[in-house]
Amino acid sequence: MKDAKAITITYLTKASYSSLNGADKEADNIVSIKKIQKNDGKEYPYCSSQAIRRALREQLSSMGWELSETTVAKQKKGAASTLCEPSKYIDDDLFGFMNADSKETVKRTSPVRVSPLISLEEYKGGMDFGTNYMSVKSGGNPNIFETEIHSGFYAGTILIELDRIGVKSAGDLYELDLSLSERKKRAKALIDAIQNLWTVGRQSRFLSDISPKFVASAVLKVKNPIFLECVSVDNGNVNLDLINNTIKDFSKYILDYAVGERKGFFAKDNNELLPLGECFDKINSWIEEYYTD
Repeated sequence: MKDAKAITITYLTKASYSSLNGADKEADNIVSIKKIQKNDGKEYPYCSSQAIRRALREQLSSMGWELSETTVAKQKKGAASTLCEPSKYIDDDLFGFMNADSKETVKRTSPVRVSPLISLEEYKGGMDFGTNYMSVKSGGNPNIFETEIHSGFYAGTILIELDRIGVKSAGDLYELDLSLSERKKRAKALIDAIQNLWTVGRQSRFLSDISPKFVASAVLKVKNPIFLECVSVDNGNVNLDLINNTIKDFSKYILDYAVGERKGFFAKDNNELLPLGECFDKINSWIEEYYTD
């Protein structure tokens, strides 16, 4: 396992009635969702990688980890930054930072690479109609608005660079050299946050569970999100042919792999797949082994 460089986790979830991530308004009374046009000409909703990273941060906070505070830029047109202390704060370590206020720009490239969470089903124009009556008692008129909504399966990928968690890279202008036990603790916390992924945005009226329901994961001797384009759903079940072909194609780079599903969630359980909890236990065992003397 000491030859490992990365863990890749491609996950599938389902949002039955959702408005996961807002976009610019197309009209004053319409709240849009982010969408991407694929090469078939259709539009597919997605939750941005920024939103997923924010969700992971928030979950780490709810698990008891202290997060790095955001600071206001000193320069007039500068960007806000965190405290940029990766030795102290897990989010500065895992998700990186950039501080351009000092004489030299201090930055850390995130060792946790995150893709957007993209729907496998196109947007078909679903709208939720709403009326805000808050101003009526004071003589105002009801405010009518609509929100774009969507239902379907969503797929995303997270790549974790094991060799970079808790240590700095060559040329980095900060100090970071954590013990193996602390690096292990942070990596396992990240896996727990992924297993319990929940975005805090747009949840007051559109509560959604975007935690993984299917996972294809591997610990690799290279850094490559091998399953990122390999997840599809046919007739309510995950298509495993592409997953299995990918495992065969990259067999010389894969040290171990785990593929799991939430039993009872899909149209038919697959006996070849691990229960989801056991799948995450196996991922944690890779981390346990990697960060051990």
